[in-house]
Amino acid sequence: MARILLENVTKVFDGEVAAVSDFNLEVADGEFMVIVGPSGCGKTTTLRMIAGLEEVTSGNIYIGDTLVNDVPPRDRNIAMVFQNYALYPHMTARQNMAFALKMRKCPRAEINKRIDEAARLLGIERLLKRKPRALSGGQRQRVALGRAIVRKPRAFLFDEPLSNLDARLRLTTRAEIKDLHRRLQTTTIYVTHDQAEAMSLGDRLCVVDDGVIQQIADPVEVYERPANRFVAGFLGTPPMNFFSGCITYRADEVCFVIGDQVIVLPQRLTSALRDYRNKDMILGVRPENISSNQFPGQANNVISATVNVVEPLGARTDVYLTNHGGQKFIAGIDPHTRLRANDTVEMYVDLEKVHIFEFEGAGRNVALSNQPG
Repeated sequence: MARILLENVTKVFDGEVAAVSDFNLEVADGEFMVIVGPSGCGKTTTLRMIAGLEEVTSGNIYIGDTLVNDVPPRDRNIAMVFQNYALYPHMTARQNMAFALKMRKCPRAEINKRIDEAARLLGIERLLKRKPRALSGGQRQRVALGRAIVRKPRAFLFDEPLSNLDARLRLTTRAEIKDLHRRLQTTTIYVTHDQAEAMSLGDRLCVVDDGVIQQIADPVEVYERPANRFVAGFLGTPPMNFFSGCITYRADEVCFVIGDQVIVLPQRLTSALRDYRNKDMILGVRPENISSNQFPGQANNVISATVNVVEPLGARTDVYLTNHGGQKFIAGIDPHTRLRANDTVEMYVDLEKVHIFEFEGAGRNVALSNQPG
């Protein structure tokens, strides 16, 4: 096992397209790091540079204490699991798992021992004689995992390995990958655009947009304390609601004005927002922090709105609304709600869960340093 370090790594294609910009990331020995972001944001390019499949335009990549910029992929001692499995169709599962070890001239007894251990670990002993065409998508992915495990690499690299599986199989395989990491404790970098995968798998998340790191933190930190509007809007289903408005002060109270309605913000935000008096800002609040019932001990937190759609989801009901100023938002509320389309309602915002973002640029979360924890 080994730590992986990226220092100021940049990748430019064709001399003009910057896929990755000034990327700084340290993955600790044995850590499970998830790089998450929308399609085309540079996640896979970053992974391929670590693997040696793409050259670095500038910056340095270390595996352990070794600078690997000029080290060929085969000599980096890492294993990559691809989205499309990349199994040889004419070989059995056992032969696929053995191939890399044979190329290294590993003794046959050692090869068989490693394959049998990996097969037991993954529960694929009965599949070893089958060729890929006789395997389901989930079985093929387990074979691909087994091929990586038998190499006993210093690190695993996963490139959206579950995206070709159906929803139910993704859930079970995700749990298996997490359990596999718990048992092997191999340094792992996992790339995905699926926020649920990212939140459930990662010890930490590296959130990326347009080739630039937006935030690195553990999943709860990223979800509850997003660094900017992109992170806040990308993680969460449904996504965070954003209300346009402006900051005003009323006596010693700091307020957020949304159209003709005024929300009195918590005292903890007073100093953070002092320089934003009368400026346009964005108030962010997640759907689960908006309710049709008042939150205990709170006041001056009402948004009047009209119900557009009521969407029952079993454990909760998502209600799509439009406030009096025409801004749309979503509330995740009690599944037994009696709200119906076209109802005029008052919705309550949990003031302890609101975020205030700058209107311009990346939309920095100006309340972040004032949140507890």
